[in-house]
Amino acid sequence: MKNFAIVGVAGYVAPRHLKAINETGNRLVAATDPHDAVGILDSHSLEVRYFPEIERFDRHLDKLRRGPPENRVQYVSICSPNYLHDAHCRLALRDGADAICEKPLVINPWNLDPLRALEAETGRRIYTVLQLRAHPRLIALRDELTQQDAGQHDVCLSYVTARGKWYQASWKGATEKSGGVAVNIGIHFFDLLAWLFGVPGDCRVHLAETQRMAGWIEFQRARARWFLSTRPDDLPPAAAERRTFRSLTVDGREIEFSEGFTDLHTRVYADILAGRGLGIEEARGSIELTHQIRSTPVTEGGGDRHPYLT
Repeated sequence: MKNFAIVGVAGYVAPRHLKAINETGNRLVAATDPHDAVGILDSHSLEVRYFPEIERFDRHLDKLRRGPPENRVQYVSICSPNYLHDAHCRLALRDGADAICEKPLVINPWNLDPLRALEAETGRRIYTVLQLRAHPRLIALRDELTQQDAGQHDVCLSYVTARGKWYQASWKGATEKSGGVAVNIGIHFFDLLAWLFGVPGDCRVHLAETQRMAGWIEFQRARARWFLSTRPDDLPPAAAERRTFRSLTVDGREIEFSEGFTDLHTRVYADILAGRGLGIEEARGSIELTHQIRSTPVTEGGGDRHPYLT
């Protein structure tokens, strides 16, 4: 049994990490979040030490590190806002723990090499959560594509996840804190496309708004059109009730992967604990790609425009 701590325990994604810690047979011993709506901790353990201040949390982990080995924290799960991931990974490593960081590991690619240096300095690891790579249907698709002859596939990706008016007023709506739509809701899908179709090259952006973006990317083995949105009115009528729409087509064939998301974090944790976790280098490609997308001027499209824009 390993000891875990968590940063950002009051956040949206934290319950998935708490569930994964529990389902992999480990123990949560400490948590921090400036927002104190953390009653969810009671459903996991009544013994978790909670700190509203990150400084006191850091001190507590350092005290545990200096104490008996059975009390030391081996892993810190990071569920804080995107722009704080870099700092909280550093905190974890300096307190003698490995970090398990939610997406994106960092917003900007130039923060990756300093983290690699800190790994070497401390002897600890930084793992990232790229849970779509653990989805059974997508693993099967990758195996299928690997067995096919090399060639360019025609790919179309759409992801609409409706968000209320709170979204733009929160840190998620601030590009400097979230990275914007391409990073905050898109990075998993850009990682997926590169994992399936190889290194990205040329990229075009046809639409760049605060709540939606669209464009085209050429990969080694695919030309992919993509559309991302948090606007409720971009949902197809059939998806309006569940408020989320995911679509991936390869050469006109719809790849169904709308189910199977409930235990992906547990699979990620199991892989990390078994020594198969994904780290900085696996995260690098999608972070560089989203930076390229955010830096690309909007241009008029032609036949490469997403169907949503035609």
